[in-house]
Amino acid sequence: MEDGLFETPGAAARTGGGSLNANTHASAPLAVRMRPRTLDELVGQAQLRAPGSPLRRLVEGDQSMSLLLWGPPGTGKTTIASIVSQQTDRRFVEVSAVSAGVKEVRAAIDSARAELVATGRETVLFVDEVHRFSKAQQDGLLPGVENRWVTLIAATTENPFFSVISPLLSRSLLLRLESLTDDDVRAVLDQAISDERGLGGSVKVEDEALEHLVRLAGGDARRSLTYLEAAAGAASSQGLDTVDLSTAETAVDRAAVRYDRQGDQHYDVVSAFIKSVRGSDADAALHYLARMIEAGEDPRFIARRLMILASEDIGLADSTALATAVAAAQTVQLIGMPEAQLTLAHATIALAVAPKSNAVTTAIGAAIADVRAGKIGQVPPHLRDAHYAGAKKLGHGSTYKYSHDEPFGVAEQQYAPDVVLDREYYQPTSLGAEASIKERWERVRRIIRGK
Repeated sequence: MEDGLFETPGAAARTGGGSLNANTHASAPLAVRMRPRTLDELVGQAQLRAPGSPLRRLVEGDQSMSLLLWGPPGTGKTTIASIVSQQTDRRFVEVSAVSAGVKEVRAAIDSARAELVATGRETVLFVDEVHRFSKAQQDGLLPGVENRWVTLIAATTENPFFSVISPLLSRSLLLRLESLTDDDVRAVLDQAISDERGLGGSVKVEDEALEHLVRLAGGDARRSLTYLEAAAGAASSQGLDTVDLSTAETAVDRAAVRYDRQGDQHYDVVSAFIKSVRGSDADAALHYLARMIEAGEDPRFIARRLMILASEDIGLADSTALATAVAAAQTVQLIGMPEAQLTLAHATIALAVAPKSNAVTTAIGAAIADVRAGKIGQVPPHLRDAHYAGAKKLGHGSTYKYSHDEPFGVAEQQYAPDVVLDREYYQPTSLGAEASIKERWERVRRIIRGK
């Protein structure tokens, strides 16, 4: 096979992330051995497994339908492709978007077409991380999808409305996968401990150790099984038949952090993190950031909170804060953990030491309060759209002053409706860069209002 292209000769075999059967060799990774074989074995994603759901109709009705699976890592995207292949007895081919090019995509589709003509057997073409494909590579998938030479199942962790070309998106059924809950991950681990395909009851796992593995998994079933396998291996190497907390910690090289991702401590730690950044205590903020990272908190969640804080608590006192937070969020998406912890620390420190202002927050809050109170009013006639036929007869735009033609680029004229004409929503502080903005805005406001 070419680089980046993996094929299984039958629906029962598996190579490079493809289909799996009961004959998978014992030395295969635990996550491979425990891959669900049917929709009913799939943990989580109840909305996709429900009777009459599109995915169940595809599998049980043996329909030809291309799928686009969108969700976080470890939520079952590869598993669903494998299940479709096995339960519909289709040939399974995987193309890696990380290493494959247009040549490999065309080779996979040509092979599927030849198989269909020769034997009548259809092919499931699984493209993992399809968002990494260029537009040309994604275009290369279209003939196979349009002519139904393949049942395309493409997986992505990125928003497909931004990362997948429209023609491919419109020809595929989009299924959204949700992050697994801690209960879901716990069920996956319990099954792997007892199932003959997994550890077969050869070791016991203490409750504290199990909860530690659940926390570190961060909703990723594959990661949880990898950690479990490492912990079980560590116990066996020491002649132990039980995995305790110490063994689990050592095996995954992490400290057990007392932090419940879905309980009170989750909200307490996040709250303390945000309040420490707002309070300009970079050291405390880094402490809480470290606790969240070590507990397996979703780094995208942390990045989102920093973006909100950049506008809520810093605003125009340092407008670069928002750019820093957005860059951090983009970097988290592009490189992932553990490297992204450096970016999160960078953004956390930058936002903590930045001057603070909540003027943006109070401004939009006051404006929204007026709107909700019914203070709407008519748009002044000179600001109304004057481009359509008959607008001039209505007086729209006739007295509008073009700001660029006025001294200092500011025109004296009414912009707000009468009902809020004298409202002053934005009240800049004298902190950081907002001090100079405050001085200029007060001059501009006087010119606009003729005061």
